[in-house]
Amino acid sequence: MKCDAVIVRYGELALKRQRARSRYERELVHNIEVRLSHRGVEYERIEREWGRLFIITGCERTAAEAARVFGVVSASPAAMCAPELDEIAELVSSVGAERLERGMSFAIRARRAGVHTFSSRDVAVVCGNAVRTRVSGVHVDLDSPDVEILVEVRESAAYVYTEVVKGVGGLPLGTQGRMVGLISGGIDSSVACWLMMRRGCELVGLHMDISPHTHEDTAHRVSGVWNVLSEWSVGHPIKMYTVPMGDVIERIKEELSSGMVCVLCKRAMYMVAAAVMQKERAQGIITGSSLGQVASQTATNMASEVWGLGVPIYHPLIGMDKTESIALARRIGTYDIATTSTGGCTAVPRYPRTCVSPA
Repeated sequence: MKCDAVIVRYGELALKRQRARSRYERELVHNIEVRLSHRGVEYERIEREWGRLFIITGCERTAAEAARVFGVVSASPAAMCAPELDEIAELVSSVGAERLERGMSFAIRARRAGVHTFSSRDVAVVCGNAVRTRVSGVHVDLDSPDVEILVEVRESAAYVYTEVVKGVGGLPLGTQGRMVGLISGGIDSSVACWLMMRRGCELVGLHMDISPHTHEDTAHRVSGVWNVLSEWSVGHPIKMYTVPMGDVIERIKEELSSGMVCVLCKRAMYMVAAAVMQKERAQGIITGSSLGQVASQTATNMASEVWGLGVPIYHPLIGMDKTESIALARRIGTYDIATTSTGGCTAVPRYPRTCVSPA
């Protein structure tokens, strides 16, 4: 099937009031344009209509690229024709001739927006008849067809397609301010940052270098994670800070109970992140904490770690278990990098305290 355009669908943007919706749509269009240019995808223009974006292009790959832009729910490469019933039927029948063989079943799924002299049902019936006339030996099955041919009729054009590429959804990147993301190089921190990017937040990366208490290859793993997140953030470059924390950990070990190391180390990291947040004029701090996963992530310890800091701290993974984080890491593309064996933190005590009071 030829490709004349790519239909881009968005979700919750449609629920916004007109002023906010228009701003979000403009940001979404900008992000798509930047990604397509970055990936070397040629297109003529992007048109905005109510509830849809239409990328005028002959390149089917455009759909897959657009689907990786935050805010896009799905995308479909489509053939175009005039919004006239006879022309739509002709185009649908030609698509059916390409995709169907004798004995196969099909269904026409039609929807219509705007003012027309025919209904969605009329489109489905007329197009179905046209397909059966052109392709002998095929039949309609609305429940479980071998091939679905989808038709979307708009005010100025009709679109026919057979493929729907699932997008990542969320909100357009850059619509919800900026966050400082603590990036350790492991699975959870990168997933947490991605989830907040998916909600429209630009990212400032912050890595706490705890050497000599970690493997020297950790920096390479952090760099790899940063590269993957940057691919998701095309058009919104991720600035990366690295702060040495090894001396801080040594001082904690020397002056306080070894069982307190994890909690106090995490608190020190938050204090550094708060300073970076102020410098970057960010709106919060992102962590990969999951409740109860490790000693520093018990409810009591998490409360103590942020006691009195007075800055917003976001834990997108707080209610997830490890298997859910791993599934997301595979989807994002950070799993293989984040699971490179570098060993754990050697400063973790044998019996870390799990219930440290903030007082």
